[in-house]
Amino acid sequence: MAPDWTELAGRLANACPTSEVSVEFAMGSRTTYRVGGVARVGIVVNDIDEVANLAAIVSGDVVPTVVIGRGSNLLVAEQGFEGVAIVLGPAFAYGRVADATVSAGAAEPLPKLARTTVGHGLTGFEWAVGVPGSVGGAVRMNAGGHGADIAGSLRSVVLADLVTGAVTEIRADDLELSYRSSNIAPHQVVLEATFDLVAGDPQKSQAQLSEIVRWRLANQPGGQNAGSVFTNPAGDSAGRLIDAAGGKGLRVGSANVSEKHANFIQAEPDGSSDDILLLMKKIRSLVRDHSGVLLNVETRLVGFSEDATRALYENSMGEV
Repeated sequence: MAPDWTELAGRLANACPTSEVSVEFAMGSRTTYRVGGVARVGIVVNDIDEVANLAAIVSGDVVPTVVIGRGSNLLVAEQGFEGVAIVLGPAFAYGRVADATVSAGAAEPLPKLARTTVGHGLTGFEWAVGVPGSVGGAVRMNAGGHGADIAGSLRSVVLADLVTGAVTEIRADDLELSYRSSNIAPHQVVLEATFDLVAGDPQKSQAQLSEIVRWRLANQPGGQNAGSVFTNPAGDSAGRLIDAAGGKGLRVGSANVSEKHANFIQAEPDGSSDDILLLMKKIRSLVRDHSGVLLNVETRLVGFSEDATRALYENSMGEV
């Protein structure tokens, strides 16, 4: 039986007085696709001490949760999410530099943190200026670009467990970071990350930032998208495979494959996440039929039924 969402929201508001709690929380509009439905309850957490209070309620009621950062790798179902959407508020958006050590809150935008590190004469994080996500989401998926990734400089993370309420610091070596993945569980929330960088040449680093921004504008589309839809297979590029299969420009309703980069799906204003999901399936089938390669989805899907997403995870034998 579903919880009484209004009653649950009231308890969250009482337990987390500095946080913002709402019913029928606009979730899809917080993603870079800007499509999709609502979460039954949303909470913008503004105090680390209230994370434990939040955990006590959602774990006690066995309520599904999802954490939203900048929504740059997220697709929300039209029917929304039957649970609590958690957003880390402004208190978690910071970047602090001490010598070559950088501590950043989970809500800090990666491009901003990249510029902060360069401004302090550090190198090793310039690549992140081209990734439109936040620190928390980037750590969870080991985000990367331009030949580098989070794992290359991450020292440790602070995680909150929404089951136990415990807040612990975990070494990067214990996160099993690999290509676009980690072992951070769905019930764990990244609160802070610490990076080890090195002193660099500020002029060279600034030039690198400018070149990455220039490259991104020249090679990747703007507008309503969530970046790369599929991960790159070993030794190849998902974009190249989709292009070779004739996928550029492919359209389903309000969604189309970008003509600028075949591994990007563009959503129209007031479009449908169902159209995007169906287009993902069509792209995967197209590439499978053309080259025999089964692409893996990079985008995080929220609120969709298992039946709706099954075709995105089946192998060639029909197994999931």
